[in-house]
Amino acid sequence: MRESQHVEWKRGWRDDYLKWVCAFANADGGVLVLGRDDDGAAVGLSDARKLLEELPNKVRDLLGIVVDVNLLTEDGHELIELRVEASAYPISYKGAYHYRSGSTKQELKGAALDQFLLRKQGRHWDGVPVPGWAPDDLDPNAIARFREAAARSGRLSEALLSEPDAILIDKLRLTEGDYLKRAALLLFAEDPERLVTGAYVKLGFFRTDSDLLYHDEIHGDLFTQVERSVDLLLTKYLRAGLSYEGLQRIERFPVPESALREAVINAVAHKDYATAIPIQISVYADRLMLWNPGQLPEGWTLERLTEKHASHPHNPDVANAFFRAAYLESWGRGIELITAACQQHGSPPPELRWDNGLWITFPFTPNHQGEAAQETREKTREKTREKLLRLVSADPTVSTKELAAALGITTKGVEWQIKKLKEEGSLRRVGSARGGHWEVP
Repeated sequence: MRESQHVEWKRGWRDDYLKWVCAFANADGGVLVLGRDDDGAAVGLSDARKLLEELPNKVRDLLGIVVDVNLLTEDGHELIELRVEASAYPISYKGAYHYRSGSTKQELKGAALDQFLLRKQGRHWDGVPVPGWAPDDLDPNAIARFREAAARSGRLSEALLSEPDAILIDKLRLTEGDYLKRAALLLFAEDPERLVTGAYVKLGFFRTDSDLLYHDEIHGDLFTQVERSVDLLLTKYLRAGLSYEGLQRIERFPVPESALREAVINAVAHKDYATAIPIQISVYADRLMLWNPGQLPEGWTLERLTEKHASHPHNPDVANAFFRAAYLESWGRGIELITAACQQHGSPPPELRWDNGLWITFPFTPNHQGEAAQETREKTREKTREKLLRLVSADPTVSTKELAAALGITTKGVEWQIKKLKEEGSLRRVGSARGGHWEVP
């Protein structure tokens, strides 16, 4: 038996190892073997018989569970084996909750602990009811947009879509008793951030990782976040490449719109909103990167996530409503659709990686890189000129050297900018270089 997700070796016993028993019980169960070294070789226990009697009671008294404690013999050495079954309810050791993930033990805290406790109760974060909110607190415009999308998809009957808002919300399984679920507020509240911190999207255009040129934030219900994010990306952040077929002018974005929309939808629908961190979309001259904070479903890998027709929504209530509105297929299916759209578009396939959340990177083709870089240079020059004019307006006697320091460019760069502004009639010098001053017409 090798050390693995379900097996842990220890040379001897310390009461601190009850944390490992706790972690196995909170995960899928496992076996703790006492009397083996780190290489798995049997070294034996001098007090095996005593532990055989003490450990069952110690585990029961401190963790509240019963485990099988067995005495084994190997190569003349006595070992103790604790077989731990997965618990249907949360187990804590001295008030802390531990969890076995891979071959490591983790103490659950913050959002991870919240998710774990809810999961043990058969709940998900977005399915928790929220007192103090009623269907009248939802935005009727958001519900109307949902009705339109659902009608186009044909996934909901006309009879259901003609029901009053309160009945529609209930039949979407977004209520529990007299209360709305968190998912209902994320989907349809005008300002879901009153309840859920970080429930928005951040977009930024970067020249380098540390040089942000401009940015936007998208707030509101989740349907609004999807539509406005995609619209801003296509109208402000991405530059379409130009080509011609005969006399017809063809504009092609570096990322196909369908793939872009699917990526944003999946991020919004499957984000772990308990993290209180916004979705982040970063655009560079040569790529677009989308980060969705959260965790992979338990036991999943990126490879499994990309399997055909994979489906395991992180937020089932949010995802279900998106699905009914023809916004969403599933997480794995969505990645498959994104890849297919890029292939059909002639774009490089997206790159996936996991780093405290799911990163999807869309690399641009070389011709789009060049055009985007040119656009970036033009925007940078434009912003530099605007800042230069503000500086000379605030201090008409400012020197070229001082301008260079404030703008973060060389004095020759400042002189070039001044020359262009003078040629455009946007700036003029009155008096000598030493005793004169600037004027902005």
